[in-house]
Amino acid sequence: MPLAPEYQALLAAAAEAGGPPLSELSPAEGREMYRMMRPANPELTVGKVSNISIPSSTGVIPARVYRPTGAGPFPVLMNFHGGGWVIGDLDTADAVSREFCREANCVVVAVDYRLAPEHAFPAAVEDCYDATCWVGENMSSINGNGQLAVSGESAGANLATVVAQQIRDQGGPNLCYQLLAYPVTDHDLTRTSYAENGEGMLLTTDTMAYFWSHYCPIDADRANPQASPLLAKDLTRLPAALVLTAEFDPLRDEGAAYAAALESAGVSTTYICAAGLIHDFLAMTASFQCSRDVFEQACIHLRNAFQAN
Repeated sequence: MPLAPEYQALLAAAAEAGGPPLSELSPAEGREMYRMMRPANPELTVGKVSNISIPSSTGVIPARVYRPTGAGPFPVLMNFHGGGWVIGDLDTADAVSREFCREANCVVVAVDYRLAPEHAFPAAVEDCYDATCWVGENMSSINGNGQLAVSGESAGANLATVVAQQIRDQGGPNLCYQLLAYPVTDHDLTRTSYAENGEGMLLTTDTMAYFWSHYCPIDADRANPQASPLLAKDLTRLPAALVLTAEFDPLRDEGAAYAAALESAGVSTTYICAAGLIHDFLAMTASFQCSRDVFEQACIHLRNAFQAN
């Protein structure tokens, strides 16, 4: 399928506006640019929003809790933002967190994990694991009903599935689902989808190299399954998964490979490749119907997972 008309127009406007690529910006400059691209959207109203501080072994982890309207208690979704482990924060995750809260009727806990290069691998993993364990132990404080799932976009999806592997291996709360949107699953930048989509489709090969260089400055760390979860030797006994990829995304093939590996390991897995879309398409669910359609499919799968547990 050709690139969706909405994204053709978006990319054309971005090209006309010009400006340096993310890979040429400092992390601080990249963070500011991403905040402009994905602003918070309080107009998407939910029952209640509150900022909390989650204690951890390394300090305090900021988080934002989105509660649906109604008495509850509700299922809980951990949401880890995207941004290559270098950019992104609670505000860039705000709109999609609100959307999941509204459409899946669940509490959403967005986690402001530590970013690279100030805090390189495995700091983000530690924060996301600690936050998930804390939520599992403190369900009543956020009006949770005991059901818990993990989700994320891009690097956040990488963290979500790494947390699922860690909980299986190290202990933690029972997870009923993992929702992985265009996940980073491997450090290999040579797959066909990189060759096809590594330029001009928002996320570039150079940007992914930039992210990896900041997150895992020690090359050997990139092959660690906690950084590249596709390389894990054992993918059995993990929660059911939905893996979303986009047709015109350099990360498409590693997402597809992870979905296939999960299924081969006996994990109930649904794989959806969004035709005509590009990386980060959940950012446009309020604006583009082509993105909205895929998001609504994801919410159906999430609601069904909660109802089945």
